[in-house]
Amino acid sequence: MTNSTGTTNGKVRSALVIGGGIAGTVTAMALQRAGVEATIFEAYDGPADEVGGGMGLAPNGFQAFDAIGVGDAIRAVSTEMNGIVLQSWNGKKLAEFGTLPDIDPTRFVIRAELFRTLREAAEERGVTTVHGKRIVDASEDADGVTARFEDGGTATADVLIGADGLRSTVRRLIDPTAPAPQFAGTAGFGAMVADAGVAPTDGMMHMTFGKRCFFAWQVFADGTGIWFINLPVAQPLPVNEQRERGGAYWLGHLAKVCEGDATPAKRMLAATDPKAMLFAGSTENMPRSVRWSRGRMVLTGDAAHAPSSSSGQGASLAAESSVELARCLRDLPLPQALARYEELRRPRVERIIKETARTNARKAAGPVARVIRDALLPMMFKLMKPEKNAWQFQYPIDFDAPVA
Repeated sequence: MTNSTGTTNGKVRSALVIGGGIAGTVTAMALQRAGVEATIFEAYDGPADEVGGGMGLAPNGFQAFDAIGVGDAIRAVSTEMNGIVLQSWNGKKLAEFGTLPDIDPTRFVIRAELFRTLREAAEERGVTTVHGKRIVDASEDADGVTARFEDGGTATADVLIGADGLRSTVRRLIDPTAPAPQFAGTAGFGAMVADAGVAPTDGMMHMTFGKRCFFAWQVFADGTGIWFINLPVAQPLPVNEQRERGGAYWLGHLAKVCEGDATPAKRMLAATDPKAMLFAGSTENMPRSVRWSRGRMVLTGDAAHAPSSSSGQGASLAAESSVELARCLRDLPLPQALARYEELRRPRVERIIKETARTNARKAAGPVARVIRDALLPMMFKLMKPEKNAWQFQYPIDFDAPVA
């Protein structure tokens, strides 16, 4: 398969987007709006509609989604979180954060619903996705870049964009010495529950630093609820290993882990259908030393920068970067476009990754560290001014504005 290549004044006209997940789909739609012909090449044989757990979508993420006209569709499949209540294992409230003034609330969405919504929007816009195309190599010359796939096929365009996630092949093609993702010390589990058996939480997400795990839950007015757990583990626990043991095993194990904590974990886990369990695998961060581009190849989303799920910013940052990359490729010639993209994005994402590392350390705290944490956090939160964190949730994108 071959895409047309050629540039006008050095600007990109065509792109190969490697990876058909959230970042890849947003990138392709943003490029299409920017006037760049983009085709998605996905390694899986079909859409991964049932992969992943739940996630928070921050208001800054919606600013990126709105920039390409998909924000309202995603709002329709997500639920508002009016704030967060943090508490210790014994039920003591450590802090409460409401929505900051003039900032929309974070919303919760099941990853499969988010992906399905984005995929359908891309299909409606005529974006082509080719499945069963696992990239193995790439070469470039003055006229373009050619991707070679495992099945022997090739595709050529002006630029190749790696949106292929934490274990990105494109990252390795850009830099064979690129660091691997760093294990953050926990594994994620979650589910939606039809009848939580717990009082509604009035739009608040409750999060508990338990004795042996981190448990969070929200219950809606109709009695449905959502929960997720970050379980400290000594070694990485991939999604396939979680699935092999099955939902019933993990529900029983997690119920024991949550024993003794003042949370509704026991009731909500008991009300969970084992088949409805969502497995998120290990929490991981991308090191900040990753090289983002070389020649006609560039990274976006988790392939470039992946704060762990504790940040609540993974999908939102991916959407921001994907939209900004499209704007840079629209307005600037290579290689200036890729350099400007990195200048716009790297300082922000690395700052958020740094902040998230502190959160992960609190979740995986041992017995002594847990006592110190629970003693110090209330004081820290009293001294903290929530508005100082507003920078994370404000990233307006004027898609039509030219990139300097």
